[in-house]
Order: sequence, then C-alpha cells, then structure tokens
Amino acid sequence: MTEDRKITQAKKLIAEADAIVIGAGSGLSSAAGLTYSGQRFEEHFAPFIKEYGLTDMYSAGFYPFATKEKKWGYWSQHLYLNRYQTGSLPLYQDLYELVADKNYFVITTNVDSQFEKAGFDKEKIFEVQGNYGEFQCSVPCHDGVYTNQATLENLLANRQGLEVRREDIPTCPKCGADMMSRLRVDHRFVEDANWHRQEAAYIAFLQENAAKKSVFLELGVGYNTPTIIKFPFERLNQTLPSASLIRVNLEDLEREGILTFHQDMQEVVRAWKN
Repeated sequence: MTEDRKITQAKKLIAEADAIVIGAGSGLSSAAGLTYSGQRFEEHFAPFIKEYGLTDMYSAGFYPFATKEKKWGYWSQHLYLNRYQTGSLPLYQDLYELVADKNYFVITTNVDSQFEKAGFDKEKIFEVQGNYGEFQCSVPCHDGVYTNQATLENLLANRQGLEVRREDIPTCPKCGADMMSRLRVDHRFVEDANWHRQEAAYIAFLQENAAKKSVFLELGVGYNTPTIIKFPFERLNQTLPSASLIRVNLEDLEREGILTFHQDMQEVVRAWKN
C-alpha cells in the first residue's frame, strides 16, 4: 500500500471512530523535539558534560553522583527543563486538534506533561510511569505525592556551581527521609489514589467502547515496557470486533492488520489532520 493510501485510510478510520485510544511512548516526545541527547542536551547541560562526562539525559539518570548535593544539582535542572521550562510542543498540539472533538483517552509512559500542556483533558490521561512534576517519599513511608515546581525553583536559584545546598534538598514531611522523583524506576514507585483513579477510568473507557468502532493510535512506543501499551493494543486490535490499530514507529515492521507508518511523526500527524 502506498503512503498516500495509508494516510487516506488512517484519516477515514479516525474520522469514523466512535472512540480513540492514544498510546504514547518516548518516541512521541522525541519526535516533538523533547530530545534527551544531541544539541538540546549540550545546550542545557554543558557544565555537567564537562565535569562528569555525561552523554545524554537518559544515562545521566543512572550516574553515580558522589554526593546528594551533586545529584540534586543535576536532577533539579533535568526535572525543571523537561517539566516546566519546555512549553507545549507543536506535535502534541496537532495531535490534540486531531482528536479534540472526539471521544478519546490517553495512556502514556511519558512523564513530561506534554498532553496536558497541549490541552488534553487531565481526567482522560493515564500516566502509568509517573510525572517529572511530582515528588514522593524515597522510603516510601506513605503514598503522598507532592508538586515540585517551587522546590525545584528554589534548588536552582540557590545552586552553587553544579551543587545545591544541603538545606535545600527536599525531605519527606512525614518521616524526614529524602524525597525522590515520582518515576517508576523501582519498587518504591507510589501508586496514589489519583493513579488508581486514572487506571480505573482507562479500563472503564475500554469496556464502555469495546463493541464500538475504536481506533488505537500507538505513537512512538518501543520495547522497553511493551506490556503497558504495545502488547495490549495488539491484543485489543485482534479481539475487539470493530477495532483498528494505527502505529507510528520508525523501527516497527509492517504487520498484517496493523496500519503502520515509518515516516517522521510530525509529518504523519499533520497529514492526518489536514
């Protein structure tokens, strides 16, 4: 099938859909410009690259900083840049315009709040892996989740060189242990009441629309955590009577029953929208 025919088919499926489920992975944010390496990384982290030999933001997350002050010196900038400093990106805006008047729901492993920034209804977004804008207790002694913008701004404002002041490092208001980013990196990840509420809303959306004409849009989802979006979408595409799966990924092979696009995601989404 030619690319033009695939675009036409995708536009028809989206236009006629009773329900649209967007499943988004890191490839979507990367295609939108929220890259973790290259020019963007070098522009914002040059002193850290020089001092620690960091190569990208992803691997920097695992760097063994010698002290808490140095660790938070890096992480405060990483979190603030990707959650607060970066505004709404055009690709997400195009995606929102594509589905704004449709019956939609979003499940994502991304943690950058780009969906919310673009205008997507917060109640229709299930962020499975957490959010850069939230802290939790590192123990954790309780399941509280805390917005971190003011804390990050304080850390950055008082940072000395590449290190924050020890007294500025956030601690748990309950037990006094250090706080940590609410990201699913290990068993300590807090699934708070809101997380469970959004999970239930996602499941309810799937159930309510199971017999309807549903389109699953899988955008930039790789094989790092395929059991969250990729495999469930494939299963739903096979089992639901009126489901279609549209996949945009530079690396995935063509598969029967899946409308697959390998082009730049910006171009594909704009072609669907126009």
